[in-house]
Amino acid sequence: MHDSISSHDLIVLLGILAAIGGLLALEPVLRVPYPILLVLGGLGLALIPGVPTLALPPDIVLLALLPPLLYSSAFFTSLRDLRANLRPIGLLAIGLVIATTAVVAVVMHHVAGLPWASAVVLGAIVSPTDPVAANAIASRLGVPRRLIVIIEGESLVNDASALVIYRVGIVAAIGGAFSMTDAGLRFVGAVTGGIAIGLLVGYIVYRLRRPLNNPRAEIALSLMTAYFAYIPAELVGASAVIAAVTAGIYLGWHAPELMRPETRLQSLAVWEILVFLINAFLFALVGLQLPVVLDGLQGESAGTLLGYAAAICATVIVVRFVWVFPATYLPRLMSRRLRERDPYPPWQYPTLISWIGMRGAVTLAAALAVPQLTDAGDPFPGRNLIIFLAFCVILFTLVVQGLSLPGVIRMLGLESDGDAEREESLARIRAAEAAVDRLAELEAEEWVREDTAERIRGLYSFRTSRFTARLDATDDGTIEQRSLAYQRLRHELLNAEREAVVDMRRSGEISDEVMNTVIRDLDLEDVRLDA
Repeated sequence: MHDSISSHDLIVLLGILAAIGGLLALEPVLRVPYPILLVLGGLGLALIPGVPTLALPPDIVLLALLPPLLYSSAFFTSLRDLRANLRPIGLLAIGLVIATTAVVAVVMHHVAGLPWASAVVLGAIVSPTDPVAANAIASRLGVPRRLIVIIEGESLVNDASALVIYRVGIVAAIGGAFSMTDAGLRFVGAVTGGIAIGLLVGYIVYRLRRPLNNPRAEIALSLMTAYFAYIPAELVGASAVIAAVTAGIYLGWHAPELMRPETRLQSLAVWEILVFLINAFLFALVGLQLPVVLDGLQGESAGTLLGYAAAICATVIVVRFVWVFPATYLPRLMSRRLRERDPYPPWQYPTLISWIGMRGAVTLAAALAVPQLTDAGDPFPGRNLIIFLAFCVILFTLVVQGLSLPGVIRMLGLESDGDAEREESLARIRAAEAAVDRLAELEAEEWVREDTAERIRGLYSFRTSRFTARLDATDDGTIEQRSLAYQRLRHELLNAEREAVVDMRRSGEISDEVMNTVIRDLDLEDVRLDA
């Protein structure tokens, strides 16, 4: 091992990991979304003398890192919300992607001299937005739920549309030919094939997982599903991105039928950590890769490169503003039925959506995956410049737009509309009522004790009153205060239980396995108290 990796490299690698861990630990203190911290931290690390460069083989970037990100985003996306906001999401995720790709291609062809195919590739790379930083800020500051839904829906679908265009551009660049008719047919075929493969894979996985009662096997299957959809689509020339997204949406809709409570808890934790680590790795890689890219652009002056960077950053921001406002108001102006069903939103809504245009993991993965050579064996035209400009867009939109987003939200006077809280309260009330109805049916059973049934009825009665009070604007908060006091008491008692179990492990009375089992049950009860 030490023949290939020096002690110096190992020490530097340890330092990089420690720095990344420190940045992640600082996130809640600084209240800055982790993608911004990691991009800046990675760039800072790359400027330290002696830090080795990190490079990933372009061919494996999209295959290894992208499918889990796409699948998880689709799996946890609300199909109901997608349907309800299909028009604005479609206008952003398809219309804006095409517009951004076209305008960026024109600008960079004339300003930077990129060949048309390479310019289209660059436009497709920088057109999809990333929801990680935007949603972290928007959710924390409590913007209206519909805006968050549109932002999430756009970032889910625009990955697919952008990468389909990206593939068309790559084929044209490495093959040396480009036909608009051929590109259109490829687009339609790729989308159709991707949807078909995604649905087929989703159905097969659904049938395989339905009878299983093995959390480890089910979670392993869920982790592999993204690749089950992505790889076959890639092999047949369909859109692998759309296949992964389609499979994710299909299985996400059927998730309540697939997983038992224990599996669901474990699966959520596994996916949350996996997606976090992939994003953390990619965002840190942005900064660490920039010096490598700059080395490949030594023939260009710093002033020229900064001019190109300013041009593309200005282009993606201006195009978004120019697109969003007409896309918001023109359809309503032209359709009375639409105006009646969905009235004109306040100007603050399109303003915020226009400013939330941060780029991230998908843009980086697509940039790094640009082939190094064409079919003729020549270097891919403008590859280093494409990657450099993609990095500049990511850096600018994440740092400038990301850091300014809280101030923009406050300046626009946006606040949560409470829709999610109302829906949660209604769901909890309905669930409690269903439990009380079922309890009434079971009271005649011999195994149901009268005192137990009465105690449980009281618990559900209090829960119903508590969440009904949340829907009552005139409520004085008495019930909520009683609930919080009860939760505080139970938390204290559960902490005492945990300490007792740990003491038993320390004294050798019980094994670690027993301790972990008991503490897991106590933790589940602890978490359940907050509901």
